[in-house]
Amino acid sequence: MKKVLVVCGTGVATSTVVVSKVRDFLEAEGIDAQIQQGKVMDLVGSGVDADLIVSTTDVPDSVTIPVVRALSLITGMGQEATLREIADALS
Repeated sequence: MKKVLVVCGTGVATSTVVVSKVRDFLEAEGIDAQIQQGKVMDLVGSGVDADLIVSTTDVPDSVTIPVVRALSLITGMGQEATLREIADALS
């Protein structure tokens, strides 16, 4: 099972929308993933356990986990390409 961490600035508003869209998409694609929600500050320091970070905000350069920028999942523009990038990153 893959682990996905969805982050936004505060870990509340936009990440909630993105979690829902990513979960629905991955289920439809048959990709087994555990999705967690958090804020970008959760990435500072060590202890992040994820295969992929999906973010609606800038992620610190010190993060070594692959990141997919997902602002399109909020705006709707380019959403399908972002969802495909997430699926590809988890394959």
